[in-house]
Parts: sequence; structure tokens; C-alpha cells
Amino acid sequence: MQLDKHQAYQQAIQEINAVLTGETNAILKMVTINCLLKQYLPYYFWVGFYCVNDGKLMVGPYQGTLGCLHISFEKGICGRAAKMEETQLVQNVHEDPAHIACDSRTNSEIVVPVKNNEGKLIAVFDVDSTELSAFDAIDQKYIEQLIQEQFEQAPLQMSYNN
Repeated sequence: MQLDKHQAYQQAIQEINAVLTGETNAILKMVTINCLLKQYLPYYFWVGFYCVNDGKLMVGPYQGTLGCLHISFEKGICGRAAKMEETQLVQNVHEDPAHIACDSRTNSEIVVPVKNNEGKLIAVFDVDSTELSAFDAIDQKYIEQLIQEQFEQAPLQMSYNN
């Protein structure tokens, strides 16, 4: 039985929250979010984080085909989300001149800014789908809520060293 989108997000977020209770390492949070959302939402083709590093985005934890390694804030949908610090919801990436085709099978995309508890942009969360118009206000609501709960509530560690 396939869950509807609301149910899938609710179950995924419930499991994510259970696994990450008390976790402060941002990388471990990213890995867990990628894994469980991709498991619960079958239209997710590529899911991952691009981390802010020296004023650019650098690929972080992800699941899917090879991601772009570096993205300028001036390029791509991820760059636009980082620069504007606003969610980008793109129904057809082929109609968006800013789109960078890391994988030509991508047809739609949602990118959500990730801020820490001090309000500083630390990453963007990027989800691609091979389906056109795969993402909507439901995806945006749940993803933004999850990102806010997991990254903006408490101080984070940003490396494996801690």
C-alpha cells in the first residue's frame, strides 16, 4: 500500500525525529534526513545537502547519482536558494534558465535554505525528481518544517571531529 504524500511525510518525520533525538551533529542529521525521506517518498530521485563553504556551495551528504561538486551562489537553483535564502520550487527545471543539469534525468526540483540556530545560512537542502511537477506546497511545508526543527533549534557541530 502506497501512502499519500501527507502520510509519507508524517511517518518519515516521525522516524527522523526519533532517530535524531538529542543529536547535535549536523552531518549526521543530514545523512539521516536524506536516507529516510528517500525511503518514504518514492518520487525523490536525488536528495542531499549543499553546504556553505567560503561563500559557495559544496556538495555535502546526499543519496543519488553524482552531484555537482561546487555551486556558486550566482548559479543554479541551489545557488539562487542560497543567495535569496528562500525556498525554490521548480515544476520543470528545463524551463528555468538558472538550472544546472548535474543529471539530465532531473525534471523538477525543490531547494530549501538551511539555517543554524543563529539564523546563519549553513546549507541548502536539494531534492530532485525525474517526474515533472513532483513537488508542491505539501512538500514545501513538510520539508521547511523538518529543516527548521532539525537545524534551527539548537547549536550544531559541523564536522565528524566532535
